[in-house]
Amino acid sequence: MDKVKILVVDDESRMRKLVRDFLEREGYTVLEAGDGMEAMEIFYEEKDIALIILDVMMPRMDGWQTCREIRESSQVPIIMLTARSEEHDELQGFNLGVDEYISKPFSPKILVARVGAILRRAHAIGSEEELDAGGIVIDKAAHQVRIDGKEIELSFKEFELLTYFVENQGIALSREKILNNVWDYDYFGDARTIDTHVKKLRSKLGEKGNYIKTIWGMGYKFEVEA
Repeated sequence: MDKVKILVVDDESRMRKLVRDFLEREGYTVLEAGDGMEAMEIFYEEKDIALIILDVMMPRMDGWQTCREIRESSQVPIIMLTARSEEHDELQGFNLGVDEYISKPFSPKILVARVGAILRRAHAIGSEEELDAGGIVIDKAAHQVRIDGKEIELSFKEFELLTYFVENQGIALSREKILNNVWDYDYFGDARTIDTHVKKLRSKLGEKGNYIKTIWGMGYKFEVEA
């Protein structure tokens, strides 16, 4: 079986080496790029990249623009790295379709754990069947969502979140439970991560976004309206 291929994009060679060393210890194949333009060249050349770790502040083409270009043609999972931790940066990343967001300095072991969690979820989603709930059809094998027969574009994390909601129809889900199951790690943060994803997901679902009910002070519940 071929090794899982990960693209690490950062203008700091020491940072790339640190991340690469930790990932290679876990058996991953690591490709490196020093800026967004180099990253896009590698991305278009290599057709089987499973995940991208992307720094924000880079010369020539920064992480935001690189993410936008990738999302024009692919829903490959993206972990965004940044030296800044302001809320608007995190929200911008999620709005662009970033799946994880990690502020520097960070623990390489935590980064590797998050990489593993995303890839395990991707594999699990790809191996299961089709779900249908109130006109929303989730094709796990093809990683596609259709509403009344029309395909809609979701980020990797939005797809996971919708799948989790549909698989737990009618059940009140706390934010903590959603984070632990969808993000698949102990998340030390506040509710804005999941709230931002729910807001984007509702918007993309159109009228069927109303299926995602807010339970004030707790979390959410997915319920198909009769």
